[in-house]
Amino acid sequence: MNTIRIAVHGGPEVLQLTDLPVPTPKPGETLVRVTTAGLNFMDLYQRSGVMPMALPFTAGIEGLGVVEQSDGALAPGMRVMWPSHPGAFAEFACVPTWKLIPVPAGLDDQTAVAACLQGLTVQFLTESTYVVKRDDDVLVHAGAGGVGQLLIQVLKHKGARVFTTVSTEAKAALARAAGADVVIRYTDEDFVAVVREHTRGRGVQVAYDSVGLTTHAGSLSLVRPLGTLVLFGQSSGVVPPIDPLLLMRQGSIFLTRPTLIHHIADAPAVQARSARLLEWLQTGVLRPSIGGVYPLAEVARAHLDLASRRTTGKLLIKIRD
Repeated sequence: MNTIRIAVHGGPEVLQLTDLPVPTPKPGETLVRVTTAGLNFMDLYQRSGVMPMALPFTAGIEGLGVVEQSDGALAPGMRVMWPSHPGAFAEFACVPTWKLIPVPAGLDDQTAVAACLQGLTVQFLTESTYVVKRDDDVLVHAGAGGVGQLLIQVLKHKGARVFTTVSTEAKAALARAAGADVVIRYTDEDFVAVVREHTRGRGVQVAYDSVGLTTHAGSLSLVRPLGTLVLFGQSSGVVPPIDPLLLMRQGSIFLTRPTLIHHIADAPAVQARSARLLEWLQTGVLRPSIGGVYPLAEVARAHLDLASRRTTGKLLIKIRD
């Protein structure tokens, strides 16, 4: 079978198309014939060594396909997806059965996998990390990205007022289409000044920051007393240590750096959060935007495009027809 293997950490050049035998599932695992996979910043971090993996490994953590062989819990031919388990960039993958989410009829492969990891991320960000309430003022960075657009959609569904940052007018249009109330071109405007003006200096109840190094200080400065700063990514670089006394002086700010894996650590969590995700998808609350689909042999190009921060929406890898 064709796979993308990584033998050493490094740039996109370490992504090697490799022929391997079809794996045999262990007890408690399901063999999935993979059709489509999602590309995420976590894939870039694992490839580069920012979040190192035991080498060598098969790349890709998010996938969708058809059950080929199972221990009886899932019927052969059933469509399933998973948000976080290595080996998605391959024609076959063995995945712990409890991690698999059945895909309902009527939901196409690309829409389902485009919303899998990122939609679950939005769910825990808005319903666990900070419980968003009607009329909350919320800052979302990278509003035209895959998570950004979905996050805006859910925030508007919950009745929040959404401020978001983007780099270009084309991205601004996508953020507005997702429902953002105030779209800030950070290349032309100071997002801190704009948010302060619109909130009459009060700032926001919560700031969702996936950009990191270049935005975290401004995000923190905008959080109201007893508000929350959520750092959940680092597309511009790693955030340096933050002095706890700064959080006190700002107004007893809550600071967190959550990640999806801890929110889907067991079967009940996967079932509960995926039920919410599928509800949002089937009722039209979530409307994933697909920014590009790449063949398996061009995963390196997809990594370069995502790292450039010029892409919008979700990038997908087509494993097979």
